[in-house]
This record gives sequence, structure tokens and C-alpha cells, in this order.
Amino acid sequence: MSAKKTFIYAGIFIAGFIIISIWNFYRIIQPPHIDIPFEPEDFLLAAEDIEVIAEDGTRLAGWFIPAANDTKPKSAIIMLHGYPTEKSDMLSLAVPLHEDFALLLMDLRSFGESGGEFTTLGIKETGDLSQAVTYLSERGFDRIGVFGFSLGGGIALMAAAGDSRISAAASYASFSDLKTLGEETYRERLPVIHKALVELMLLWARAAFGESLTTKSPVRAAEKINIPVLIMHSNADTVIPPSHGAVIKNALSKNPRAEYYKIEGLLHGDIPRRAEDALAAFFEKTL
Repeated sequence: MSAKKTFIYAGIFIAGFIIISIWNFYRIIQPPHIDIPFEPEDFLLAAEDIEVIAEDGTRLAGWFIPAANDTKPKSAIIMLHGYPTEKSDMLSLAVPLHEDFALLLMDLRSFGESGGEFTTLGIKETGDLSQAVTYLSERGFDRIGVFGFSLGGGIALMAAAGDSRISAAASYASFSDLKTLGEETYRERLPVIHKALVELMLLWARAAFGESLTTKSPVRAAEKINIPVLIMHSNADTVIPPSHGAVIKNALSKNPRAEYYKIEGLLHGDIPRRAEDALAAFFEKTL
């Protein structure tokens, strides 16, 4: 093969690789949404449709659910769903929590009924969560907890590290950092080029969001969190491996109020009743 043909084929390969990386990045920030056909009334929950305005003007949809009892009148919990679902996914977990706590179930930007053209995978969503904290503060709540699943869990941890108004944080099946998760996700399918693919997608993220996805991460946030925090992860999670929970747990080693709850044998998103009880007990003693 001539040097000219080699150069042409190499150029085609590189161009194709870049196109694939852009397409993968686009699919990540604009994924097909999973619509969950449940409403609060399906769980006998009385909810008020509310709206929170993000710092960039994006309108974020939520459900405010008053506490069933008046035992903790100034305490509330914000609940964040995972990727790529919506706030309806939090309704079953809301049931045991609403007995004593007011709840705010939020649609992350670009999901459910919230505005926003795409998810920023935690960069803007961390600020969005702080705006939700402001909303509850203006309604008279001064003991505010946050709980998130998967992407929502990572956002909860990152916000808890920087917003002093958050009194307690709980996370279920959060990633430790997106670079590691990306490399793990593509390693089996693209064993030779997975790291290069992830590096390119991180480059596109910086161009699209104006900030690197590696600047902030749940594991870096965990090193700074000094409030009560609960980390929950299943040892059989194949979407976000349990190693991510272990890394976050280690990062919290200097926090005497950090707790870790291991779920046995369940897949990503499955949570047993005893874990629901542990979550409720955590907020009972910290809020």
C-alpha cells in the first residue's frame, strides 16, 4: 500500500472515529426518555404541581407533597430521579417518607416536564438542586435533606458539598466519576479505543457545557461533605458497579456521620423494603 493510500485510510478512520464519538455524546445528552405512567394519586399522595426557575432561566417541574403528619413541620426532602427517567420514578420511595416529611420530587432538566434541550450530567443540575433548596427555604423549611438515585444521587452529593443549607444527603447507586464510568461502559465493546473515545466525549462536553465533567464529581464532593450522608449501593449492580459506591465510601472516611448500606443481589434501581426503611430511618434521625 502506498503512503498516500495509508494517509487517506488513516484520515478516514480518524474522521469516522470523531463522528462516532460526537454521535455517542449526542445520544448521552439527549437520550430516549423513559416515561413512567404513574401520578401521585396512584400512590394516594396529594401533590401540588410547582415550578422552580434555574439560574439560566430553565423551568424545572416538580411535585410538592405535604407531610402526612406534622411531626417535623420545618423538615423537607428533595428527591431526584435517575437517568433517563422522570420524577414519577420516585413515587414508590416517596410513600414511606411522606409520613413525616414534606417532599419535593423534581424532574431534572430535559427530563419529564422540565425544560432544557439536554442533560448536562450534573454540571448545571447541581445548581438546579440549589434552586430547589431555595424554593423550600422560601416556603419556611430550614431542615432540608436531599436524596437521589443514580445520576440524581451524584447530583445530591455534589450539591451537598457546596450548599450549606442542605442538612443531610442520601444517594443510591451513584457513579463516583463519569470518566471512570465511561471507560467501564465502553471497555468491553471497544477494548482498544475505549479510553480515546471517552477522552473525546469529555472534550465535546467541555465545548457544549463550558466546563469539564471531571472538574466536579461525586467522589470529589464526598471528600468535602461533613453533614450526615448515607451511601446505598447493590453488590450486583451491573449499570453502575459497586466499586463506585466503595470509592465514594472511602472518600467519606473522615466524615464520622457517613453511613454505608450495602444492598445484596439486586440490579440497578431495585430497592428492597428494608433499604426503604433504612432510608426513612436515616432522615428521621438527621432532619
